[in-house]
Order: sequence, then structure tokens, then C-alpha cells
Amino acid sequence: MKIIFSHKISRKEKIEGVHNEIIKAFSKGIFTRIKGFLLPKNSNLIKIYMTSVAGARRAVFMIDTQSKDCFFLFYRSKNDKIGQNISIKNPKFKSALTKYLNILYNDLRTKSYDILEIKNIQNL
Repeated sequence: MKIIFSHKISRKEKIEGVHNEIIKAFSKGIFTRIKGFLLPKNSNLIKIYMTSVAGARRAVFMIDTQSKDCFFLFYRSKNDKIGQNISIKNPKFKSALTKYLNILYNDLRTKSYDILEIKNIQNL
């Protein structure tokens, strides 16, 4: 299974130095599926709850349900305006999701991303 980190999204979400924490939390396979907006066919979103030295965090990934490849989208504090309510009912999340999907598609098109391979997660 692959996890794809868009360069632009990674910079915007300031994840330098926390890749390992994100991967460790993702590898546990404990997540919540959430509704998306303007997602590609055969994909959905998952939200992962994380606790770190910096406090409670949320990570969001888009999953291709056929290939099982995952695309990193968000890494937010629980106290952030998006992290407080990661759902499409939150207009700030919905707007950011639309923006980040466009950034992701552009980075994929220009091959501006990093790929990490991990063991299969059973729950996906």
C-alpha cells in the first residue's frame, strides 16, 4: 500500500518532521470514514485521531478504494478551525478540501510528491 504526500500540501500542513507520527497512526488502522465533496470516483475520506507531544491532532486522507493508495490531505490540531469539525458541514473544511484536492491533482500531474510504502492495513 502506498501513501502519497503532495509536496505543496505537506508544506501547507507543516508536517516536516512528523511523517513518522502520521504513518504510525495510519498504520494502526483506526479511523473514521467521513463524507467528502468533489471526490474522484472510487474514493473516500478517512479521519485519523492522533495524540502527540503537541496535543490532539487529526489527519485526513483520501483513499482510492480500488488500488488502496492513500493521499495525505490534512494534519490539524483539534483546536484549529478546520480540526475542530472535520466534516463537510463545516464550511471551512469544505472550502479547504476543495482547494487541497485541486492542489493534490496538480502535484500528481507534475509528479511533485513523495511515496511511502507501508504494510497493508486490513480495515481499508
